[in-house]
Amino acid sequence: MTASLRVRQLRTATAALREPLGSVMDTAIASRGAPATLHIPLPPGAEAARQARQTTALLLAPGTADCPRHIAEDLVLIVSELVTNAMLHADGPYALTVALERGRAGIAVSDGSSAMSGHRGTAQRTEAGGRGLQIVRALGADLFVSRSGPGKQVIAVLTWEP
Repeated sequence: MTASLRVRQLRTATAALREPLGSVMDTAIASRGAPATLHIPLPPGAEAARQARQTTALLLAPGTADCPRHIAEDLVLIVSELVTNAMLHADGPYALTVALERGRAGIAVSDGSSAMSGHRGTAQRTEAGGRGLQIVRALGADLFVSRSGPGKQVIAVLTWEP
């Protein structure tokens, strides 16, 4: 698949999201070769994880991306876990970036908190929670945390045989 065809397909996939999600979504897609990159700001609160999952699922839909279905499902789960962690443990603003190329995807969730520990004073921890990053690692993703402007990015990189 050529880079220009991939960009057109990504634009088509994300344009379909604009209407059902309203004007809160401001999507940017850039590709000069590989990887194709999708970036969206996320609203604060519970809506963010749903929006991130839907956007990622459309990006990875069959015929849109060179990504096997089982890998696409893992990537959507990784996005969900990282966004949920950001909402629970960091202050906004929040954003999701997904970079996709043949055999590799990078997912970055940005937040406005400079705390690298992942804990903020107002976070409420329940006994059912606390396994998000374990799930991400169990799916085979490498995890990184990087300072980004006044905040940070939590980055997951997943590779597979194309």
